[in-house]
Amino acid sequence: MKKAIGIDIGGTKIAAGIITEMGELLKRTEVKSDPSDREKMFSRVVEAVEQLLKDSSYSITDMAGIGVGVPGKVDRENGIAIFQNNLPWEQFPVTQRLRESFGIEQIVIDNDVYTAAFAEWTAAGGNREETFVYVTISTGISCAIIHRGSFFRGAGFAGEIGLIPIFLKRTAPHLERLEHAAAGPAIAKKAEERLALRLSTKDVLERYLAGVPEVQSIIDEVTDSWVQGLYSISSLLDPHKIVFGGSVIANNPFLLEIIKEKLKTYQIPEQLHVLNQMSISTIKQNNGVVGAGLKVFEKN
Repeated sequence: MKKAIGIDIGGTKIAAGIITEMGELLKRTEVKSDPSDREKMFSRVVEAVEQLLKDSSYSITDMAGIGVGVPGKVDRENGIAIFQNNLPWEQFPVTQRLRESFGIEQIVIDNDVYTAAFAEWTAAGGNREETFVYVTISTGISCAIIHRGSFFRGAGFAGEIGLIPIFLKRTAPHLERLEHAAAGPAIAKKAEERLALRLSTKDVLERYLAGVPEVQSIIDEVTDSWVQGLYSISSLLDPHKIVFGGSVIANNPFLLEIIKEKLKTYQIPEQLHVLNQMSISTIKQNNGVVGAGLKVFEKN
C-alpha cells in the first residue's frame, strides 16, 4: 500500500504523520514551532519529519510524497507560503526547501484548513454530488467548502468566515469580526474582563458545564456569534453537510446541540435539513496531518 508524509504546520506546533492512500494514520509525531525566525521555523519542520521517520520502520524512499498544510494564503502551483498571521514565512518557498532537504520530488502544499477539510470530506464518504463545509473553531475560526468534489477557492482566500462581521448586543451594541469575538482566545479574554480571573478557554468551558453562573453569559454570547456566521453559510451555500473541528468544539461536543438549537431559530423551513447533517470531527487533531498526506495521492 502506498504511503505519504503529511505535515500540519501551526504557530505553536508542527505535527507530521505517515498516511496510507486509504487515509490510515500509521505513525504520528509532534514538535514545537519556533516562529521567531523563518529559518528556525523551517528547521523545526525538518526535525518533525526526521523524528517521524526515526520512530517508524520506514525511510523517505518508501514515501510517495510529502503533503503540507500551511496557515494563511498559499501558492499551490509554485509551492510558496504567501501570507500567514502567525508564522514568519511571507513568500517562503516551502516545496523547494523540502525537496532540497529530503530529495523527494512529489510535494504538495495547501492551506491547513483545506487539508483538514479534505480529510473530513473523505471520512464522510467523499460524496461528489454534494456541497460539504468544514468549520474549524480553535485559536481562529475559518471554513473550507468542497462542492461536487472540488474546493471552492474564489481568488484564493475563500472560506474566511472568521472575517465576517457579526452583531454583539452586550453593553454598547456593535459589529465585530467573528474570529475576534468568538474564537478560543476571545473566550478566555471575556472571562478575564468580566470575572477578573485568568482562565484558559478549557477552564471557561469546564465551568460552564459545572453550571457556574458567571460563565453562562459568556458561552451564550459566543455561541450566538458562531450561529450568526453559520447562518451566512446556510443561506449562501445551503450545504448538504457541515463538519466541525478545532479544539474548542471538538473537545466540547455539547456545544453542537447549542448551535443547532440557536441556528434553528434563524432558518426558514427549506434550510432546516442541514441540522441533521451537522457533526463533529471524528479525526479531531489528526485531520490536518491526514488530509495533507491524502493530498499527495489526489495529485497523482
